[in-house]
Amino acid sequence: MSEPNTSERRQFRLPDVGEGLTEAEIVRWRVRAGDRVVVNQIIVEIETAKAVVELPCPFAGVVAGLLVPEGTTADVGTPIISVDVAAGPPAATADQGAADASGSAAADRDAAALAAAAARELIGSPPAEGAVEPGMHGSPAPKAERQAVLVGYGVIPGTTARRARKPRAQWPGLAGLATEKTTGSNGATGAGPPASGERPAVLAKPPVRKLAKDMGVDLSALAGTGPNGSITRDDVLSAAAGRGAGERFAPVAAVSREERIPIRGIRKHTAAAVTASAFTAPHVTEFLQVDVTETMAATDRLRSLPDFAGVRVSPLLLVAKALIVAAARQPMINSSWDEENQQIVLRHYVNLGIAAATERGLIVPNIKDAHALTLPALARALNELADTARAGKASPADLRGGTITITNVGVFGVDAGTPILSPGEAAILAFGRVRDAPWVHEGQLAVRKVTTLALSFDHRIVDGDVGSAVLSDTGAMLTDPLRMLAWG
Repeated sequence: MSEPNTSERRQFRLPDVGEGLTEAEIVRWRVRAGDRVVVNQIIVEIETAKAVVELPCPFAGVVAGLLVPEGTTADVGTPIISVDVAAGPPAATADQGAADASGSAAADRDAAALAAAAARELIGSPPAEGAVEPGMHGSPAPKAERQAVLVGYGVIPGTTARRARKPRAQWPGLAGLATEKTTGSNGATGAGPPASGERPAVLAKPPVRKLAKDMGVDLSALAGTGPNGSITRDDVLSAAAGRGAGERFAPVAAVSREERIPIRGIRKHTAAAVTASAFTAPHVTEFLQVDVTETMAATDRLRSLPDFAGVRVSPLLLVAKALIVAAARQPMINSSWDEENQQIVLRHYVNLGIAAATERGLIVPNIKDAHALTLPALARALNELADTARAGKASPADLRGGTITITNVGVFGVDAGTPILSPGEAAILAFGRVRDAPWVHEGQLAVRKVTTLALSFDHRIVDGDVGSAVLSDTGAMLTDPLRMLAWG
């Protein structure tokens, strides 16, 4: 079949995939100029403030150009890819009419809005004002949200593990930036060998590419001395110093002594959140040393019970349960401050946040309705939360809606700290390391298992007596776990 002689190009603009997104970083392109794409084919990975998300193409056709290079942060609404839709095969989805309609700006906005709606639905973002969230209070989704939408949006499994890099052909007109041949979600593959006029593949690791970009070195002009002809750091430094590839020399001081890391993604979001929290809510932090010998023994006992078979049980489980019970005894600790409406929002449920350090930065996913879970169910939820965070699969829905948080600083060998409140919460508990220490037990000096608890709370909401009661109750339940049964 002959190709059409006419050309009709459409631009796909970066959509808001949830929670009022204003910008996102282009992490990796799955296609390159000249590739044929179909509706719903995954074309790009973007990193928002909270998650890495895959975006599908709303158009069918041939990629005319990638408008934003990898590693670049773009504002929502910025055109990121241009597609020649006149050269594309018929799309087999319900969105064909919208995707292949006239190239007017209104049609482009419709496609982007549909894509954003699909993303928000699949990653659990809140509905637009006036819309009814599916499943909320038993109400169905509005008709506009139940129509066929673009698929393929969602958090990428295993985003903390870097994918193996293939030799990548450089983009025409973008020196030092490259894309790779990949297979889309529909099984379509990108173009094969570089077309005439394209530069040959360059083998270099990402840090080497960044170094070359910072020093203004064209990688395609170098002969690599590494394995399989790959370009090494020394090759780049040699070229920058005017020497031949492979010649040894002293590192350039300006390069080796400093490195500048862009502030973006989760790091940027975390910085903004903790700054706003620290300078908005008046923090008070109280400390309490606790004998947790009985808690450690109870943890060992739980591991042997059939109800906990196949579940990792740690002292954090009993700390979490103790805090949930303490919050029920002092409800104000589980509230939030509504500045706009001048109200205190008292929550009668607990979405328990667990601070997690990941390769992408600090995140605080939460266990929804933790107060309603049995101890075995809470243990499984903690396991799932930890696995999800470590694998980089936490979605915006997992990170939204927390009511009170625990940060386990003990895993880093730290005794205590002064944790900063998660925005919108009134309290956060830091659980320090458990260590052997001399302790007066039943009138005798003995070596016991001891930890330090630190509770930070918003003094606008939580008075000192309430904060102290929560900390004291939590400590008492960890000293004698049977109190959880009596008080819970």
